Amino acid sequence: MFSVDITPKYVFSMDDPTHPFSRLAVKPFELEGQQWPSVEHYFQAMQLASASERDRVRQLAAPEDARRAGKGWFKKRRKDWRQLRPTLMTRALYIQMRTYPERAKALLETGDLLLVEDSQYDYFWGCGRDKRGTNTYGKILMEIRRKLADIDASPETE
Repeated sequence: MFSVDITPKYVFSMDDPTHPFSRLAVKPFELEGQQWPSVEHYFQAMQLASASERDRVRQLAAPEDARRAGKGWFKKRRKDWRQLRPTLMTRALYIQMRTYPERAKALLETGDLLLVEDSQYDYFWGCGRDKRGTNTYGKILMEIRRKLADIDASPETE
């Protein structure tokens, strides 16, 4: 008949700028020798083929502006964008979590819960309306959580 998923979950939105797992949170970090205002700035900039366009996106005031600047069919994207986007998102989120211990702590406090990005419309980053999306954002955060837990568990070298 019907199966019901009873896996304990932590459901969130990556688009809520007040949430500790949000890519829209303005929490500057350094990556690739540059200062990025948010994960959204880095992610949207990295999809663009032109270095000058990437720099323009990096300098925008708000994450929402970076999102708008990165969208549009007329933008020249990197040829390898579809393959690289999970790696680039992982890199930005991991560095930001390491830069802001309170964000890493919030992630670690989710324990072993399944992290689910609850997007109604995004079947790649989120779970989608029918909950059959790939939840790539949630999977990335769970992998980062595992890495952070491993770092916390390893003895410090002197």
